[in-house]
Amino acid sequence: MRLGLLSAPLLVFVLGSIMPEPAPAGPEQQSQGSEINDRKTQEGAQHSAPRIEFGTTAFDFGKILSGLPIKHDFVFTNTGTAPLEIAEVKPGCGCTTAGAWDRVVNPGRTGKIPLQLNLPGFSGPFAKIATVTCNDPAQTNVVLQLLGTVWKPIEIIPSTAAFTVSTEGPTNETKVLRILSNLSEPLTLSDVQCTNDAFRAELKTVQPGKEFELHITVAPPLPSPSTFAAVTIKTSSSQVPLISASLYATLQPVIAVIPEQVALPPGPLTTGITSGVTIRNYGTNLLELSDARVDAPGVEVRVREPQPGRLFTLTVSFPAGFKIPPDKKLALSVKSNHPKFPLITVPIYHSPSAVAAAPPPAVVALPSNVSPTTRAVPTRLGAPGMAAK
Repeated sequence: MRLGLLSAPLLVFVLGSIMPEPAPAGPEQQSQGSEINDRKTQEGAQHSAPRIEFGTTAFDFGKILSGLPIKHDFVFTNTGTAPLEIAEVKPGCGCTTAGAWDRVVNPGRTGKIPLQLNLPGFSGPFAKIATVTCNDPAQTNVVLQLLGTVWKPIEIIPSTAAFTVSTEGPTNETKVLRILSNLSEPLTLSDVQCTNDAFRAELKTVQPGKEFELHITVAPPLPSPSTFAAVTIKTSSSQVPLISASLYATLQPVIAVIPEQVALPPGPLTTGITSGVTIRNYGTNLLELSDARVDAPGVEVRVREPQPGRLFTLTVSFPAGFKIPPDKKLALSVKSNHPKFPLITVPIYHSPSAVAAAPPPAVVALPSNVSPTTRAVPTRLGAPGMAAK
């Protein structure tokens, strides 16, 4: 056939009838095409993602003076091609706080995250962190770290002196506070002052210019059940011209009973139960207890002495079916070798379903040589809710 003599429409028709149509794509080819398209989409998304880049994620303050707040601004750059969003800056502890940071940073721009540390009373090396959460798909969380060493020119170890004083009489206990100088030049201390006459402070030199001791004692009578004071000392250092320590003393009864009453569920008891009573001796002499009992059938009392002469625990076991008769008063009693408190009693009662008057608190029986007027007044051994130390 001579193609040259054919018209253009006829030529197209002849060629179309001679050349075969392309075969439709199979399942495997369709899958490969879909994967290629997905890859291109992901590459396009990554190409337009934000990127967070810090100059450094750790900053070392070096040696810093105690008691002063310190801060540092972490600078970052968005090296991506989409806006960078800082959603949260979460410090690792309460002594670290984050200031107002740049929340949205456009591509090519920089931002900052200010962090501040407040370490009152702290001494020695520290390492604190804060976690940054952002929309960078490559690193959604970045940990920033603050390092350094808190330096005290003059240290008082410990910084407080605490006393527990018995109502029975004065204490001979002395608390010693060590004063250490970290200065290069020798230190001189002078003019010891105390804000409360209930305490006495005496300064002693251990190593001239470097180490001292502050001896603290209590001088009863105390003006109140809880007495606080501060002792101050002048120094020869221009950095720390005055140092101070805190003092406090708590007035305790000679013998404290906790709790003051034993409350049982309404009787009769459906199951056997146990109840504990703690007796603490704050007196000057060691305490001895004996003949602990509850005058009721089936009730048992066991006595332990975790701190001989000072701390006692009494466990009272009540059997199932136990009930205090309505016309009877019941108590846990224990004898004591203390001349002022020969008998310690703790009332026992059933908790009523309706509101009723509670029994009297724990009391002690006074010796026979005490006047009737004095004996008629029960002695409260401990304040409600007081915990044994």
